[in-house]
Amino acid sequence: MTAASIGLPLLVTLIAIALLFDFLNGLHDAANSIATVVSTRVLAPRVAVAWAAFFNFVAFLFFGLHVANTIGKGIIAADAVDPAVIGGALIGAIAWNVATWIWGIPSSSSHALVGGLVGAAIAKAGVSAVLWGGVGTVAAFIIVSPVLGFLLALLLVLATSWAARRSTPYAVDRRFRILQLLSSSLFSLGHGGNDAQKTMGIIAILLFSQGMIGETFHVPFWVVIACHTAMGLGTLMGGWRIVRTMGSRITELRPVQGFCAETGGALSLFGATWLGIPVSTTHTITGAIVGVGAARRASAVRWG
Repeated sequence: MTAASIGLPLLVTLIAIALLFDFLNGLHDAANSIATVVSTRVLAPRVAVAWAAFFNFVAFLFFGLHVANTIGKGIIAADAVDPAVIGGALIGAIAWNVATWIWGIPSSSSHALVGGLVGAAIAKAGVSAVLWGGVGTVAAFIIVSPVLGFLLALLLVLATSWAARRSTPYAVDRRFRILQLLSSSLFSLGHGGNDAQKTMGIIAILLFSQGMIGETFHVPFWVVIACHTAMGLGTLMGGWRIVRTMGSRITELRPVQGFCAETGGALSLFGATWLGIPVSTTHTITGAIVGVGAARRASAVRWG
């Protein structure tokens, strides 16, 4: 069902707001991709953000658009979509992102966007406008993704500890400084692959509601490139307020632990993205960092 037609200036404005959200998502979540590699001093901060931004951008080469389709078709009914719903969802999510960036809180941009969509749709058309099955899956993964990151990181620490049991601490440190370049790139790919697709879904459903992409919902290629570019630029700008929380306030990290946290987080994101489930990269990497800390001892994690 097509919503009332809007003028080109309003359409362009809404797309610009969506890309602003994507930019702020990259800015806010840059800490997820770089905190471990910066805190272990494998990469300098400026190099780390450029490294993460590059892999955020090229993620479209490695993943399908399953998450974008979920956001576009699986959260609210198509006939509930109009410019006010899209604008309300985006502005609500942007406000939350800015507030948590100022406070240095590692919160979820993804869940803020999904919550904004649900709230705006209910305000317009009531609870019947919400596809509760899709929302339930997203809500479940608020718990599942950090727990999965925790367990995978914990297992990776145990496996690497056993594999390196005959090596000297210096040799282990040197080896995992190199491997952490690989793990940080994988996590940045997962971040770009999952998070950029949420904005793609928002722009695509707006275009679809205006009858601008035909009778079948899909994501135009220019939307894919625009969203990855916006996220990459946001990551390039940093997000330094959250780096300290992620990189040192949860637990102290060394290269081997940074590698395990990033790899565990990346595997979780890859699986969720291939399944089309929008998850929180923030919660996933936080769970993984807690996992590597807990592998040493429970008191190594600053639970507060």
